[in-house]
Amino acid sequence: MQRGRFTVEMSNIPGISSGTNPNPNKSFEVVQPPTDSVSSICFSPKGNYLVATSWDNQVRCWEILSNGSSVPKASILHDQPVLCSTWKDDGATVFSGGCDKQVKMWPLMSGGQAMTVAMHDAPVKEIAWIPEMNLLATGSWDKTLRYWDTRQPNPVHTQQLPDRCYSLTVRHPLMVVGTADRNLIVFNLQNPQTEFKRISSPLKYQTRCVAAFPDQQGFLVGSIEGRVGVHHLDDAQQSKNFTFKCHREGNEIYSVNSLNFHPVHHTFATAGSDGAFNFWDKDSKQRLKAMARCNQPIPCSTFNNDGSIFAYAVCYDWSKGAENQNPAAAKTSIYLHTPQESEVKGKPRIGTGGRK
Repeated sequence: MQRGRFTVEMSNIPGISSGTNPNPNKSFEVVQPPTDSVSSICFSPKGNYLVATSWDNQVRCWEILSNGSSVPKASILHDQPVLCSTWKDDGATVFSGGCDKQVKMWPLMSGGQAMTVAMHDAPVKEIAWIPEMNLLATGSWDKTLRYWDTRQPNPVHTQQLPDRCYSLTVRHPLMVVGTADRNLIVFNLQNPQTEFKRISSPLKYQTRCVAAFPDQQGFLVGSIEGRVGVHHLDDAQQSKNFTFKCHREGNEIYSVNSLNFHPVHHTFATAGSDGAFNFWDKDSKQRLKAMARCNQPIPCSTFNNDGSIFAYAVCYDWSKGAENQNPAAAKTSIYLHTPQESEVKGKPRIGTGGRK
């Protein structure tokens, strides 16, 4: 594992602190946001429809118009806080899971009723629709990963995990599951019933998020200790692995909560509990853009299907418990940033003398 050389190159120069400003980057604000913290957001693969799940037990959808304005479209209710969401590849159906230990399938675009299609023995933390298999994958704190044909009441396969599922990423045939105790379990979905590889996280602290490379040759992992690991799967490529620090301010270290690859340029965004989001190029090992810090954490973020919109939530992340939640200042917001090409398009590093 290489560390020193890259840590300097990709280190987080202190961002512009915004003090009390919830929107220092002058992003578009989504109207009628959730009434409690946002746990996940995701865009339709077919258009600019944004879904958000919240600790207020609701799943909401907005249509995002070309001028940046948002129109509330519909919402459904779970019995307990909702933790995760994903769209089916048809862009018509949404899946959501959470603390009620179930996953609902919501035929949103047809106006249909949500129905339960998956169950676990503990809260459902992560879900992914896998179009190549026509299956839904669900990861839970019950230490299992389950695959579902949504037309059948029972899972088609249950995979035991070494610990609670914290994060999940799929780029078929690659799937990576991050669990408690820093386990990273890699699956080849052409043979989903056996682990392809199990590794210990290259980061020393709890895993918060994972993101598969667009070329399926590796993945990113983010931890609670303001650090990201870039990991290649091929044994011959291990010398290319590195970690870098981010989402830090002096001696203050913040969690990396979200990792999102740009769908066109394949650069990536990080978002953290320092209230900042940054854009990076892993190949040239440099930060492309550091955005100003919002006044609350960013628990989740996502690009739309063509990378022209970067959505992010700004709200309390409950990392310091209820005693540190200030109801008077506990506004929940969802913002839409329009990335400039210079912020998200990779560029060669200056002065490397051709060295990669």
